[in-house]
Amino acid sequence: MIRRSDWSKIALLGVLLLTVLVYFPSLQGGFLFDDFPNLGEMNKYGDMHQWENARQFVMNGIAGPTGRPISLLTFVPQADAWFNHNAKPFKIINLIIHLLCGVLLYWVTVLLLKSYGYTKEKIVWIALLSASFWLLHPLFVSTTAYVIQRMAQLPLLFSLLAIVGYFKGRGILNSKPMLAYALMTLSIGLGTILATLSKENGALLPLLIVVIEFCNPSQNNKPLWQWRAFCLWLPSLAIAVMLIRYIDLSPNPWPTRPFNQMERLWTEGRVMIDYLKLLFIPRIEGYGLFQDGYQISRGWLFPPSTLFSILFLLTLLVSAFVCRKKYPLLALAILFFVAAHLMESTVIGLELYFEHRNYVAAIFLFLPVAAGLSTLSEKVKPSIGILASILVLGILATLTWQRAMLWSNTSKLQIYWAQNSPDSARAQAKFADLLMNADQYQQANQVLIRAIQYHPNGALMIQLIQQKIKMNEEKSSDFQQLRQQLLVQRIEPDDVMGLRSLVETVASNSRLAALHADELVALLNELIQNNTSYQRYGMGPLTQLLQGQLYLAKGDVNQAYSHYEAYAIQFQRINLAQIAISDLDHRGYPQLALQLLNKTEREYQQQLIGSPDNQAIMRKLRADIQADMQAGRLAGMDKEKGRQ
Repeated sequence: MIRRSDWSKIALLGVLLLTVLVYFPSLQGGFLFDDFPNLGEMNKYGDMHQWENARQFVMNGIAGPTGRPISLLTFVPQADAWFNHNAKPFKIINLIIHLLCGVLLYWVTVLLLKSYGYTKEKIVWIALLSASFWLLHPLFVSTTAYVIQRMAQLPLLFSLLAIVGYFKGRGILNSKPMLAYALMTLSIGLGTILATLSKENGALLPLLIVVIEFCNPSQNNKPLWQWRAFCLWLPSLAIAVMLIRYIDLSPNPWPTRPFNQMERLWTEGRVMIDYLKLLFIPRIEGYGLFQDGYQISRGWLFPPSTLFSILFLLTLLVSAFVCRKKYPLLALAILFFVAAHLMESTVIGLELYFEHRNYVAAIFLFLPVAAGLSTLSEKVKPSIGILASILVLGILATLTWQRAMLWSNTSKLQIYWAQNSPDSARAQAKFADLLMNADQYQQANQVLIRAIQYHPNGALMIQLIQQKIKMNEEKSSDFQQLRQQLLVQRIEPDDVMGLRSLVETVASNSRLAALHADELVALLNELIQNNTSYQRYGMGPLTQLLQGQLYLAKGDVNQAYSHYEAYAIQFQRINLAQIAISDLDHRGYPQLALQLLNKTEREYQQQLIGSPDNQAIMRKLRADIQADMQAGRLAGMDKEKGRQ
């Protein structure tokens, strides 16, 4: 006979199985957007079965200030799947992590409710419901089914493990104080390090525990204030100081963003309300990963929802402090949600909106709902509470399954996003790209032409030119329109990437170089002289390299070399010199590459002496160039023999 205490474990297992079933279709989807630059670094280092290659990949991450080595380390075992273009093994691991987080969330909630003084009979079912709502919520499909967002999952995994250790230590404070403090200190310290090295918002862990303690109505087993000051308050203060240092109310603190800091703060008020709407009024799919079209708030009333959103958030915060003693779970849900967003939704110049930012923030958001359903069962009728709980879980599971079905086909998913994101230049660019891949050339052009009419955008114009080039339909007027647009608009990263790609296309084709190289050289000169955002973006070095490539394509070798030399020497960055040398060699000019290498070694002698890594790179470059020169001589000898 099953004991009453075992029913909760069976129910939790059932929820986990249901989660697997509703997420299962999403495992068939492919890689998306940020998967490619981050995991694509494996291609740079090669076979991940070789320790040195794996170490280089793990220790040279590009996703954030820490490099996120813990997250990258977890991708190494699936490296073969990356090279085989198979996303499924990555998604399976992500789903396993999601399930582990759900189990740990249940455990943490049980320990939290016990600490808050809830009775044993209520604790298990409230914790089960709260964790189940989180596990089955459709919003987190875009975290779990998006391979690279393992970087958002792992900070939660390590944070939950740390909170379990903290509560376990807290529970034995009276009986075994030395062991308790050691366990709590180790849990918070190790958990914060592992979470932060997975993604930077893991550094918020001590602050999140401060919030949990602040809302705790019970004073039993409370750690000494000296320990709390050192292990919780001091790290939280460090985060606050770091965020304060990011405050910059100048007109243009981030050259690569279309908003300043005040505009970001105004907009994030609306973003936070949108997050809450999606969490409490879930839907199958939103705008997906195309959020560059999100309307930026330019003032308190532009749009008017800005002021109302910020006032609503302030009301929630005040309510949390007011009701903290009477309704601690409600206060916890609000304060934890806000605290978890402090790093990604305030003064740091990140993009405005991403659903995965709620993966940590929402873990206790459904706790008051679960407690309310428990109270409903007690006050009204048990069957009413049970039926209401099953109904909510059923709705969440159905929406999640439908969203997982949409995520099972990456192409259809991106088309869906594009059609629902008319204000997103990236969405329209991707839609056109998908149409081109399906050989629907005219339709692809029409998508971009319509998008450019409503939202003039340099990156879209560049993509349209690239598409026309594939059909030999490009005209000088297309380049003139691009010039007019880029000279007046704020330059964004997508514009820079597009320019590099366009130059590469023109420089690699003699017909295009003859027709359009001069136009692009002139455009680059005008941008560096007349577009202030282009200048602020630090485009001087790149402009020299791009112009060098164009002059090479025209056959003006002397002019090309002068630009390569400027790129390598003028800006006093040895990594630029290495790129220039390698590029000259790869474009078939090993003699010029060797000449530039010799000059670089003279100019950067002191830096090379101080950096064994740079010395090794230079030696390899020299060996590669000499090998190419030898191969060229042998090819010339073969041609000569053929003429004889």
